[in-house]
This record gives sequence, structure tokens and C-alpha cells, in this order.
Amino acid sequence: MAGGRLSGATAIVTGASAGISEAIAKTFAREGASVAIASRNLPEAQRVGAEIEAAGGSALVLQADVTQAREVDGMVKAVLDRWGAVDILVNGVGGWQRLAPVTDIAEEEWDRIITLNLKSAFLCVRAVAGIMIKRKKGHIINLGSQSGTGPNPGTDSNLPYACAKAGLIAFTKHLAKQLGPYGITVNTVSPGTTLTPRVKNVWDAATIEKKASANPLRRLVDPQDTADAVLFLASGESRRITGVNLNVNAGSAII
Repeated sequence: MAGGRLSGATAIVTGASAGISEAIAKTFAREGASVAIASRNLPEAQRVGAEIEAAGGSALVLQADVTQAREVDGMVKAVLDRWGAVDILVNGVGGWQRLAPVTDIAEEEWDRIITLNLKSAFLCVRAVAGIMIKRKKGHIINLGSQSGTGPNPGTDSNLPYACAKAGLIAFTKHLAKQLGPYGITVNTVSPGTTLTPRVKNVWDAATIEKKASANPLRRLVDPQDTADAVLFLASGESRRITGVNLNVNAGSAII
């Protein structure tokens, strides 16, 4: 919508059909950005797009598997055809399968989680970097995880996921150095345990309260908490911030 902190900007948010990325897409739209919602789940992406449009925002719904280079290139082309630019990229696609010791992790499982969380970000950045370099501006935000900086307290390690997110943090730092001379900022936002609809369906109220009480702020992170941090890094207010990993975790890991 006109007059917001991202007024006139064009953004791609991957994985925006649910959870944290959905909150990011809606926040961007509320702050004036035109938002491309990319997801493999077309019905849910269409729902998010319709909600953005109903609130007065501008959305483009794209079904895309961002682990596939051809589909990423098609996604970016569709955005350029619609709006002519890409100002912001949020790599929000990610996920994990299960907690397991290294001896029980199959090669296929390892490859799938690394591809979903890390290769997808590489493909999306590669597709938009040239556009941003030519325009001498842009913001890239990668959605990391607290587990990318070390084992989560009180739980077993999700090894492939943690390694993928650690790689994403390193990817961010190297990109920040490489793309900085062109006016492009690259940062990671790493949420702690987040009260997404998925978590709320798995945990009862007592479990949520127990998890929250273990944090210094005595609460868990909400998707909007992370969306607000991403908004800051996508706006002009963060124009001199690059290469950082911003933890949004209610103090569950202070590092």
C-alpha cells in the first residue's frame, strides 16, 4: 500500500504459503511492496495472495519448486514481466524431516534437506543477483534457524537441517562481501522455536507454556516477530547493515 516502509518495492518471498514466510509476505504488502508469493502449494499460495489483495495490497501468486533451477528462472521471469524489477528477495523455503542420530540418516534424506534449505537459496540468489547488480541496489534476506549456530537447548540435534542452516549463514556472509560493492545487502534472520500453526497443532498449551518459561523473555517467538525483523532488513532503515545473522529467539540462545 502506498506510503509504507516498502512503498514502490517489488519482493519475492519463497515458501510464502504458510507460517513465517506467509507473515513476511503479508507484512511486506501492508508496508507497500508488490509481493510475489512463491510456493509448491498453489492452493495455499492463492489463499495468501487473495488475502493480500483483499487488504488492498498487490500480490502475484507463483507455483514454483525453488530447488529446481528452471522453475526458479521461470519465477523470476514472471516477476519481471509483471513488475519489471526485483528489489527484495526473501529465501523462506525450508524445513526438516525428523530428529535422528547420524547413524540413522540416509544419504537421500541428507541430500533432500540440504537441497531444500540451502540449494534453494543459492538458485534464487543466482537468478536475481544480476538484476540487482545492474540496478545497484537490493536486499536479500535468508531465513535461517537458531539451530544453525549450535544445538538447540533441551532437544536432540536435527543434523541435516542444522548443517543446512549453518551453511546458509556462511552463504550470507560471503554474499554480503561479494555483492556489497553493488549496493546490495545480504542478511540472515534466524528464529528460535516459533508458534506457527504447525507447532500449535503438535503442542498443547502446557507444553507451550513450559517451552516459553525456559526463555529469558518467558515467551516463544511468533511468526510476526520474525516478519518484523525481516521488514527492517528489507527497508532503507538497514541500509548500512549487511552480513549479519539476526537471532529472533526470545533469548533462548544468547550467542
